[in-house]
Amino acid sequence: MAASKCTRLGGELARRFVASVDTVLFDCDGVLWRGDEAVPGAPELVNELKLRGKRVFYLTNNSTKTRAMYAEKLGRLGFGAEPSEVFGTAYCTAVYLRDVARLAGKVYLIGGQALSQELGAAGIPHLGQGPDPITGGFSDWAGVDKDPQVKAVVVGFDEHFNYMKLNRALQYLQDPSCLFIATNTDTRLPLEGGRAVPGTGCLVRAVETAAHRKAQVIGKPNSFIYDCVVKECGLEPSRTVMVGDRLDTDILMGSSCGIRTLLTLTGFSSLEDAKSYQKSGSDSMVPDYYVDSVADLLPALSEQDQ
Repeated sequence: MAASKCTRLGGELARRFVASVDTVLFDCDGVLWRGDEAVPGAPELVNELKLRGKRVFYLTNNSTKTRAMYAEKLGRLGFGAEPSEVFGTAYCTAVYLRDVARLAGKVYLIGGQALSQELGAAGIPHLGQGPDPITGGFSDWAGVDKDPQVKAVVVGFDEHFNYMKLNRALQYLQDPSCLFIATNTDTRLPLEGGRAVPGTGCLVRAVETAAHRKAQVIGKPNSFIYDCVVKECGLEPSRTVMVGDRLDTDILMGSSCGIRTLLTLTGFSSLEDAKSYQKSGSDSMVPDYYVDSVADLLPALSEQDQ
């Protein structure tokens, strides 16, 4: 389907669009739900897409849940989902370290329980999860004990992040052979009622600043999550769409991977943001289509029966 960028999807155009798609890649936070509340109509849309034979996968930068945890949340909110349909940064980080980096050593982890569990499931030894109380002073911090088997530092969302963890990461990363991996760089997590909390990107930036190094990012807009879907499940790019609420992650990744993109306005980015990028010529962050909510596609599915 040829169309100009940033086109509102509705009516006959939406019907033809849905018919042209076999695989839908959904971001989660701000697209299907906000906090612990489903976006109205989103569960009905996803379940109807599956009933019509469309394949649905969930691609999220959020590292606070395992695949199984996400499948449980999806089910609780009314979405039918299997763990194998979920590609989050906790799981994909473990896949990267095991299959791509082929890490021969331990990980120093700044991250929560889910990331720890996914690393464990992949057979990757790690340390650092949980609180790390501050003790001592400057000379103690500079000479903090290091595990010689640590060969990578991984930064994900960590509610226990503090100066001690930042310092330990710095000490490991002063070795240039130590890998530096970040699950994602999202600066905020959207919640219900328009609220937000600081995201993993804030932690990553602090470690990058201290270490004078840039992290290799697993999550969107990098293509690794998409590559994981392709490798494990296969898909036809020309009949695939990425649906997201962030122009700088979801839409940019879709554009970079050569698939169509759909922006929903229930989350982070606004239509004004998209139009601004369009005017500046930053087409890679301009969606092919937009809707106010993913639920706006429900009529297009109903019309296919007529």
